[in-house]
Amino acid sequence: MKPYKSVYLADMRSPESMIGDSAALAQALEQISRLAPINRPVLVLGERGTGKELAAERLHFLSARWDAPLLKVNCAAMAESLLESELFGHEAGAFTGATRAHRGRFERADGGTLFLDEVGTMSPRLQEKLLRLVEYGEFERLGGHQTLQVDVRVVAATHADLRAMAEAGEFRYDLLDRLSFDVVHLPALRQRPEDIPLLAEHFAVQMSSELGWELFPGFSQAALQALAGHHWPGNIRELKNAVERSLHRWDSPEVPVDTIVIDPFRSPYTEPDAAHGRPPGESTDNPTLFDAPGSGQHPYRQTGQPLSQPLNQHPGTPAAPTDFASRLAGIEKQLLADALAENGHNQRRTAQALGLSYDQLRGMVRKHQLGGRRRRRKP
Repeated sequence: MKPYKSVYLADMRSPESMIGDSAALAQALEQISRLAPINRPVLVLGERGTGKELAAERLHFLSARWDAPLLKVNCAAMAESLLESELFGHEAGAFTGATRAHRGRFERADGGTLFLDEVGTMSPRLQEKLLRLVEYGEFERLGGHQTLQVDVRVVAATHADLRAMAEAGEFRYDLLDRLSFDVVHLPALRQRPEDIPLLAEHFAVQMSSELGWELFPGFSQAALQALAGHHWPGNIRELKNAVERSLHRWDSPEVPVDTIVIDPFRSPYTEPDAAHGRPPGESTDNPTLFDAPGSGQHPYRQTGQPLSQPLNQHPGTPAAPTDFASRLAGIEKQLLADALAENGHNQRRTAQALGLSYDQLRGMVRKHQLGGRRRRRKP
């Protein structure tokens, strides 16, 4: 894997960087860099998890306001009354429990930048107050009558279609016009696939340090293919979770990570199709118990023993029980025992040899109580 490139922010107080060398990301970063020194509102659009907050940080730290406050508010996380107080402040006695005056985010961000995430969830009344502030820099605290003046650059973001909301009467046209001096569109992760291994390695290095590993051993080719093959509807946030989860479950820090756990809700105990050893609904033309790695054939066929031969004739199989399920379980147990022995009881190598996932093999080992011998870790 080639080393990843990091695009660092101008001020090292920013906790993260926007990583990647794809053309789509480079275009967005170039637009942000051009907009940064211009003292106008900016609207950042993108799906959840695409890095809208990082874009706002870059706009702030590359501007002349870099040494002034950068404050952030998630408009979707607060009720209307609380959001109004948080943004514009309140006077003592403005509502029950307001025993003293409170300076809102706009006052505290004076001279700097205020990032409004999910701005599309604002109520019409708050949209009116925001419009006046963006237009004139003026506002009143909740319950107050004194007009206050501030100099704050507003960077708004959303994953919603604000233009469609404005046409439906759910968002003010005039506010949308003021917020969108220019619009930065952040690409989804599936639109910048060449950045996936770079981001994955970045998150893996961080997680390796947290786990106390001496170094990150890298990803296997199979793991890289799994990363590249997923659609990533949750974008960078989903990728970060998947990489960190995969390293957490990986028990061999000296071996390249081979299994990517994208869906933690997938049970390793899902019942396979009794006839084929496959998940329900998955069919195959060959009536095999499971496929050997890379062959598309049952292991018996590799040794010349057809499946039509009586099951109890496999060497080493216990005396045949009378019911089919018990016969099948006996053969499965013997196959597992043989494969474990051949691979030094290393369950991960055994899973690869049998064409199973690591979780599937562990479930089968527990089922047949074959986990007595385990590979010892190196001191």
